Amino acid sequence: MKELFDQLSAECSKLTTKRYSTSFSLGIYFLGKEIRQPIYSIYGFVRLADEIVDSFHQFDKKYLLQKFKEDTFEAIEMGISLNPVLNAFQKIINQYQIDHELITLFLRSMEMDLSEQVYTPALYDAYVLGSAEVVGLMCLKVFTKGDEQEYQRLKPYAMKLGSAFQKVNFLRDVKADHQALKRSYFPNVDLAVFCDNQKKQIEEEIEAEFNDALVGIKMLPLHSRNGVYLAYVYYKKLFNKIKGLSAERIMTERIRIPNHHKIGLMFDSVIRHKLNVI
Repeated sequence: MKELFDQLSAECSKLTTKRYSTSFSLGIYFLGKEIRQPIYSIYGFVRLADEIVDSFHQFDKKYLLQKFKEDTFEAIEMGISLNPVLNAFQKIINQYQIDHELITLFLRSMEMDLSEQVYTPALYDAYVLGSAEVVGLMCLKVFTKGDEQEYQRLKPYAMKLGSAFQKVNFLRDVKADHQALKRSYFPNVDLAVFCDNQKKQIEEEIEAEFNDALVGIKMLPLHSRNGVYLAYVYYKKLFNKIKGLSAERIMTERIRIPNHHKIGLMFDSVIRHKLNVI
């Protein structure tokens, strides 16, 4: 009875999301009930790939990622995987007819994390496209439920939001990326001498993307608008907190929004959504 295994697979993706991201878990909770599980399934897939390149240092990460890639496309082709997270993911890819090129671009960015890169502006854009923007597009496929015209209309905004989220992550994780993982994503920036002027330039770029993304959030269908807006609010709050600190400070600690503050932001965003004042 594959339905039972599919249910177990969906629960694994949901648990993966909750264990790894409070912000996205709360955001997904405020999506329409019928689209929550598909987004959990997308996040579970993304999270596993991220863990391979970011955490499994004592293992052959190149082999693991290649195997993960092969298993992903085999699961999509066969309609099943014994890996519960991949089984949940393939179901959503097939159900919503999500372009396989989005998956390829995502995994290509993950592969870039396997070795030290000197990020030119072009490589930086390619990395952000694959690691974040295409994930937003996978979710948008679910939100628009097969309406291709609506998908194309909202596509630029979804990409901007994914890009803004990723660049905030870069600033939040700059200490760990530089010191532990030997990564530096920002082009033409030497993190050994990271300064406030460089930080400000990056922040101006992120601010513009957040502004563009909010335009698109307001055009989302009702079943997805509140959840996406909540994720936007969390990340904007984190971004504003980072903006208020020096480059030196964010190179010495990982900036967070405490969970009790997230709860307050959640209530505020729900009220704003209901009053239509987002």
